[in-house]
Amino acid sequence: MNCMHCHGKMKRASVPFHIDRKKWHLTLNEIPAWVCMQCGEIYFEENEVDSVQNIIRSVEEQTKQIAKAA
Repeated sequence: MNCMHCHGKMKRASVPFHIDRKKWHLTLNEIPAWVCMQCGEIYFEENEVDSVQNIIRSVEEQTKQIAKAA
């Protein structure tokens, strides 16, 4: 697989993922991804994207429930 940005060689690795929202921050330490050995660009496969999106939705829902209880 080649990088869409620089056309360098991609290698499978685990990378951190971090997202900030207004009321919370989420860090996942190791998400499988393709990483360009030349420029460092990161690409996630569909399964990983779906899993991360499910986690984000869950955290958003739990955050709403906590706010309602306060």
